[in-house]
Amino acid sequence: MATIRIRSSRGVYKVQCSRGELARVGSVLARMADASGTFVISSPNIWRHWGRKVSKSIGGPRAKNTFLIDDSEGAKNLETVELLCRALSHAGADRRAVIVAVGGGVVGDVAGFAAASYLRGVRLVQIPTTLVAQVDSSVGGKTGVNLPEGKNLVGAFYPPDAVIADMDMLGTLPHREYRSGLYEVIKYGAIADAGLFGYLERNMLGLLRRDAAALEHVIYRCIRIKAHIVERDERESGLRETLNFGHTFGHALEAITEYRRFLHGEAIGWGTFAATMLGAATGCIGDADAARIMRLVASVGPLPSMGKIEATRLRRILAGDKKTRIGEVRWVLPRAIGKVQRGAVLPWKLIARTISELPELASKARD
Repeated sequence: MATIRIRSSRGVYKVQCSRGELARVGSVLARMADASGTFVISSPNIWRHWGRKVSKSIGGPRAKNTFLIDDSEGAKNLETVELLCRALSHAGADRRAVIVAVGGGVVGDVAGFAAASYLRGVRLVQIPTTLVAQVDSSVGGKTGVNLPEGKNLVGAFYPPDAVIADMDMLGTLPHREYRSGLYEVIKYGAIADAGLFGYLERNMLGLLRRDAAALEHVIYRCIRIKAHIVERDERESGLRETLNFGHTFGHALEAITEYRRFLHGEAIGWGTFAATMLGAATGCIGDADAARIMRLVASVGPLPSMGKIEATRLRRILAGDKKTRIGEVRWVLPRAIGKVQRGAVLPWKLIARTISELPELASKARD
């Protein structure tokens, strides 16, 4: 069993990440001796695959209720949070309740925000079932939901009490969703770990085939990187902004397509292309390293078409990004493999031209 300890404002919590971790959920909950009940939040599809095993591991007497929500990005909103909080109230959840989120990033974000909000905070255990959630969204305590104006604009920093990342749970993940998670994996190499980046270059084919040893290696390494960053900057006042590499345009792309065309990781793939091209255009990163990033993103496979993007609307959505300061969008740009510059302010003409050229340059990276 691989265990990573993370210090947070709510105390130290453990991320248990290896194969077979699901069987240990009951022992994690048993250590919460004064818990009044366990309330599971999942989605119909995830529960169909994993509900029986989760319930068995939790143990019948401790599991009071299971609430299943729509885990599409379009349902990641305040209405879903309200429905969950009302359901918790009707079920008798009190301040000693434990919420167990079983699912991908949407389930984890929504359940986490509900846990942070209900009775001003109840305990939270994350059981991520997607690659994106295991390497990224379940760790670090960022919870939240979308508004029509942008992604994750309403939320809370609320670290979990435990994270249980069982790599066996990725076995039921559709290949498109699995591939989507690899773009977040690439992010970690690009921003913080040149060794990991090189490993991905050498082993992408094995990862696409879900080679168990390669997968376990990169998941553990990604979580270690994120733990290092969020321990030093839990509330994204500085260093944690580096985790937004690829996300400025990626989030805008999700919002402008109304969360219907792209999986989250796919949008981040396009965002990584955009940030890398902007870095090259401004001289922040050399052409050779920029080409390596572009090639690695392209090696994951083709991305859904960006389609036609209205420049005026894109500019408005970018201006509403969480990282905007005094009306200026702050970009995270690559400086070299494993290093980035945060807080870069760029002229709109350069951004607009880069986005317009993005499909053609991304196509060249795949050739």
